[in-house]
Amino acid sequence: SGGSGSGDAGAGAGGALAAASEIPVGGGKVFEDAKVVVCQPRQGQFTAFSANCTHRGCSVGSVSGGTINCPCHGSKFKITDGSVVNPPADKPLEKKDVTVQGDKIMLA
Repeated sequence: SGGSGSGDAGAGAGGALAAASEIPVGGGKVFEDAKVVVCQPRQGQFTAFSANCTHRGCSVGSVSGGTINCPCHGSKFKITDGSVVNPPADKPLEKKDVTVQGDKIMLA
């Protein structure tokens, strides 16, 4: 179970999620359709995670103050690595691979 390379079809595979300029430095953006949240902890460094909270599977709602925030029960995750900074969630968000091609952010 788990592991990478399983090529999640339907999650916008092969398509651009956004322009890099749409992702604020020190923040991020939730993409409801692709069920992914893309963050830019530092200029030019992009991280991406599943938008499904590891607590009860709610969709995370926002990114602010360096954390990805779930509106359901208040769980918060670091934008740098998806780790939990505020329970009740106790597992990190699942990492997703993204690449930057020109100014476009793509799901790998």
